[in-house]
Amino acid sequence: MPSRLNPYLNFTGDARQAMEFYNNVFGGTLTLHTYGESGAADYQEADKIMHGQLETDSGFTLMAADSPQGMEHTIGNAITVSLSGDDAGELRGYWEKLSDSGTVSVPLEKQMWGDEFGACVDRFGVPWMVNIVQPR
Repeated sequence: MPSRLNPYLNFTGDARQAMEFYNNVFGGTLTLHTYGESGAADYQEADKIMHGQLETDSGFTLMAADSPQGMEHTIGNAITVSLSGDDAGELRGYWEKLSDSGTVSVPLEKQMWGDEFGACVDRFGVPWMVNIVQPR
């Protein structure tokens, strides 16, 4: 799978409704995973979206999640750029450059869903997520 770059939107509890709306607008296949399914949240957040992905028939990819409690959320600034794929060398190289002189909020390492993932804000204030898909 080649590496992909796409927007990742953050919401405060209405990611499901937003992604269903975008699915209605763009068509395609919508996949939603809740915090409860992952075991990563308390009962108050169990139905919130941990990760949503819309793959449109036109080739667009849109990802989204509900920001967990305690994470700052500013409307209008709730977008992150996501890099994902299975070319670990390429994606680690991007990570090293993006996180250099930036702020790492999640170190690039294996996560509970099995992939390597990291999140950072680069030196210019742009938030990035890198997900290296592991063979299943």
